[in-house]
Amino acid sequence: MNGAENFYTLKGYSLLEQTKITSSMEDYLEMICRLHHDGQPVRIKELAECLHVKPSSASKMAGNLKEQGLVGFEKYGAVSLTEDGMQLGEYLLFRHDVLHRFFCFINQNTDELEQVEKVEHFMNPQTVYNIQKWMNKFT
Repeated sequence: MNGAENFYTLKGYSLLEQTKITSSMEDYLEMICRLHHDGQPVRIKELAECLHVKPSSASKMAGNLKEQGLVGFEKYGAVSLTEDGMQLGEYLLFRHDVLHRFFCFINQNTDELEQVEKVEHFMNPQTVYNIQKWMNKFT
């Protein structure tokens, strides 16, 4: 097969990217940013409830996000966004919104949350912005 050297498995593509933030980290950061918009401190218990995980899992992930410089967090305290965390979190919210509107539009329904959650981590920013441009023409 000509050009087969350009194909990788999903794991292979992930390794090529060498990103320091995982899909799970993105989910947590997106939710922290969403909760932060309410203007209240983000507590681990609330974060865990929103993501349907155990508080210990949310606490561990908050620690991982802190190591990446995306949040401030002390054990048993509130989670706060750093400037980098806020910037990335805002993009993650934007990406989620664009993809949700897109899937709802093409599938003619109002709830495509599950599909968005499954694919959003694999979309690069250029594609997301191009979907937004395309959607702006039709909505």
